[in-house]
Amino acid sequence: MKYYDKLIFELSREGRCGFSLPRNRYPAAPELPAAVRRSLALNLPEVSEPDVVRHYTNLSQMNFGVDTGFYPLGSCTMKYNPKIDEEIASLPGFASLHPLEEDALVPGIRKVYEKMNEALSAITGMHAFTFAPCAGAHGELTGLMIMRQYHMSRGDWARTKVIVPDSAHGTNPASAAVCGLQVVQVKSLENGRIDVEALKPLLDNTVAGIMMTNPNTLGLFETQIKEIASLVHGAGGLLYYDGANMNPLMGVVRPGDMGFDIMHLNLHKTFSTPHGGGGPGSGPVGVAAHLEGCLKELRVSGFHGNFGVILKAYAYILSLGKDHIKKVGQYSVLGANYIKESLKDVYKLPIEGVCKHEFVFDGLINDGAREGVSGATTLDVAKRLLDYGFHAPTIYFPLLFHQAIMIEPTETESKETLDAFIEVMRKIAAEAAEDPNILHGAPHNTPISRPDETAAARNPILKYQDTL
Repeated sequence: MKYYDKLIFELSREGRCGFSLPRNRYPAAPELPAAVRRSLALNLPEVSEPDVVRHYTNLSQMNFGVDTGFYPLGSCTMKYNPKIDEEIASLPGFASLHPLEEDALVPGIRKVYEKMNEALSAITGMHAFTFAPCAGAHGELTGLMIMRQYHMSRGDWARTKVIVPDSAHGTNPASAAVCGLQVVQVKSLENGRIDVEALKPLLDNTVAGIMMTNPNTLGLFETQIKEIASLVHGAGGLLYYDGANMNPLMGVVRPGDMGFDIMHLNLHKTFSTPHGGGGPGSGPVGVAAHLEGCLKELRVSGFHGNFGVILKAYAYILSLGKDHIKKVGQYSVLGANYIKESLKDVYKLPIEGVCKHEFVFDGLINDGAREGVSGATTLDVAKRLLDYGFHAPTIYFPLLFHQAIMIEPTETESKETLDAFIEVMRKIAAEAAEDPNILHGAPHNTPISRPDETAAARNPILKYQDTL
C-alpha cells in the first residue's frame, strides 16, 4: 500500500493541524442545552492540509468517469455531455434562483419551460409536458397515474392491469406495482420483439394499457408497433412509452406518431447531464391532446422539477438544432452496429440483424471451459475490461439471455475509441479461450480487486470507522 492509499484516519497524528482561523471578534455564543449536544467526542482525524488535499485528490483519481474513459453502457446511463451546458446552468441568474421567487420576477425562467415544452413536443409528437418528475422512474409513476386517472374519470374502474413485455426495463413492472396496478407479462418472439399473437388474448376490459420501450432493451425496433397500437386502443387501453431508449430516435421517429399516448423522457440521459452516482435527474412526462386535462391535475413534486437539469437539456437541444439532432441517433446506431459486426465471431450474437443504439451478446463463443477448468463468464469479461482501462458494459440484463452483455456506444465516441474497445474485447476473448483463469482473477491492476458484493449488500458499512 502506498502512503497516500491509506485512509485519512491512518494518516492522523495527535496535535497535527491543517487550518488557522482568525480570532473570533463576536461575543461567545451561549452553550447549547445538554439535550441537543453530542454525548460522544467526534474523533475527527488530526491531519495537515496537504494530507487532506492529497487524500481526496487520490480518491478522485480512483473513480472512472466519462471525462476519463469510454463507457460502453452509453446513452441510457452515461454519455458525454457538452461542458457549455454546465456553464450555462452555472450562470448566477440561474444557479442562485430561489424556488419561492415570484413568477413576475422570473420571466426568463418561465420562458425556458415554455420553450422546452415546445421543443420536446416537437421531438416526440406529444401535445404537452410536465417537468415535475425528478427521475425516469418518477416519470413512469407519473405517467401511470395519468393512465389510471384517465380511466377513472370515465368511470372505467375495472381497468387495473398493465401489460409489460418480458424484455422491459425493471422499473416498468415496479412502477406499475407502486401505482396499484397488476402486471401482466407478454412474451417476446425469437427475434426479440413482442409476440403480437400472444398479446391479443391479453386485451380485455380490465387492461389499462401497455408499457413499451422502442427500440426495446435488445436494441431492436418493434416493427409491428402500429398494429400493437391499434389493438390496444381497440380494447380501450392506452400506450405508455418508456423514453429511456429515445437516443437513437431523436429527429427520426416520434413516439406520438407510433400511437403512444403517454411517455417520459430522461433528460439526464438523452438530453445532457450524466447521472452517474444517482443524480440529479429529470423525467418530464408528455401526453397526447386527449390527456392534457389529467396532466394539469397532477402534483408529484414540489415546485417545477429540477430546473438545472431542464436548463442543460434546453442548451443541449439549442446547440444541436433541428437539422443536427437526428445525427445523435444516427451516429449511436452506426457505432453499435460497427462493434456488433466486429465482435460477433468471438461473442455469441443471439439475434442477427441491424440494431439501434445498443445490442446484446450472450457471452463468449469459446469461454475456455474444459475438464477441470471452469469457463470465463460475462462477469469475468466485465472485470477484465477494467484492467485495460474501459468501464464494463451492462451485464446480465436483459434477462432473456443467461450471459447477457449489453453494449451501447454513444454518438460522441470516435472510430479510434471504438476500435480500441473492439481490440480489447477480442484480446479478452483470446485470453478466455487460452487461460480463463486470467479472467477469473481480474481485475489485476485496480485499487481493489473483486469485493464480495453479496456481503457488501447484506452488511454495508455506512459510516466512518476511526479504529482500523
